[in-house]
Amino acid sequence: MDEDQYVDNDPSIKVNIRIGEKKGVIHLSSIYSSYNYISDIEIHPGDVAELSCFHCKGILTSNVECKICKSHMIPFNLDIGGTVSICSRVGCQSHTVEFDDLEDALKKIQKEYWFLSSTERAELFKEPPELQNEFSEEHKEIIKTGAFLFAYCPECKKSLIDSNMLKLKIVNEKKQTGYVMLSPYLNVFTTKSTIFLAEGKPAGDLKCFHCDKSLMLEEKKCEECGSPVAKISISARSKLIDFYICSKKGCRWHGLSATDMNDIRLEDSLAY
Repeated sequence: MDEDQYVDNDPSIKVNIRIGEKKGVIHLSSIYSSYNYISDIEIHPGDVAELSCFHCKGILTSNVECKICKSHMIPFNLDIGGTVSICSRVGCQSHTVEFDDLEDALKKIQKEYWFLSSTERAELFKEPPELQNEFSEEHKEIIKTGAFLFAYCPECKKSLIDSNMLKLKIVNEKKQTGYVMLSPYLNVFTTKSTIFLAEGKPAGDLKCFHCDKSLMLEEKKCEECGSPVAKISISARSKLIDFYICSKKGCRWHGLSATDMNDIRLEDSLAY
């Protein structure tokens, strides 16, 4: 795992890659069922890659054939016990996951990750005492990390929440059209998309999937990286407020308007 290079807004899997005579490093997404990556060598669909450990240089391979294209599968061991295997052929989406003990693995996932009881979650997101004192004097509403953001289109006012994800229509620079699904929880940055989105680059034109109006703003840029931003509406204090998100894949900046910042604060936001 590489904590310094993010793919899909999470630490990536760093391995050496070799395709023919070309050698380099590739960072794979650690999100299951995501096929995004960053590589320092040129990779084409159909290429068969050889991956090796970045530390010991051992080649990651197995005798198991891909059920789709018959290339060999590449295994990765999981610290919760088990193996994730991916196809060595670029573009093939075959992958499998096997657990040594499924019940034990589920217990570890529930304990270590997001599946907490309501009491545990309330304790996790409780405001620190020093911030409670500071903001109680200013009477600011604090939208806490992990809060579900009820998002709406600022044009047609229809909900942008679909299947518990924030859904936006996207048109990239190649004029390909698809959808990007963002986590609706504040400061949780998981994403999925129906078209490929390059890491570290603006996604393109983000639109409402109801009215097809663009949500991009010409007059405002990301305060972290300078990329174009999109505006959606979220509900707070029984009204809709403007909420800005950066369009560059991998950038975590988001913020409010100057007016709303007088009354509302986003916990742990990069805008503060």
